[in-house]
Amino acid sequence: MSQSESVPVVSPDEAKISIVKAVILTVVTCGIYNIFWTYKQMNVVNGLLGRNQFSFGRWLLLTLITCGIYHIYYEYIMATALIEAQKKYGTTVVESLPTTSIILSFFGLVIMVDAIQQHEINKIYESGKVTS
Repeated sequence: MSQSESVPVVSPDEAKISIVKAVILTVVTCGIYNIFWTYKQMNVVNGLLGRNQFSFGRWLLLTLITCGIYHIYYEYIMATALIEAQKKYGTTVVESLPTTSIILSFFGLVIMVDAIQQHEINKIYESGKVTS
């Protein structure tokens, strides 16, 4: 799928994830669930933006090749995309999200970044402005 093709919006049932559940599953599975969580967030944000901005395969490959450094950059880009989605759906825009994401990621607090970003995704869906 090229980046210019329209990506369908993910349903609220699939997009909204319990943050507590995701964090617990990530800890219990020694981080394996976090990979699945990242995949889900990419699909949701692609749908919210209506374009294929995030590629799980590219993220995984570059994260492995760079020993995790690419993931820090990815968290920044994801946060920027969430701001775009917040503006698109008329929800409260959190301008500090990219800076917070990159700083927390740099210090290895990736689970915290994913939880914050999931909270913002959940808020967009809870606004009732996202339609399939």
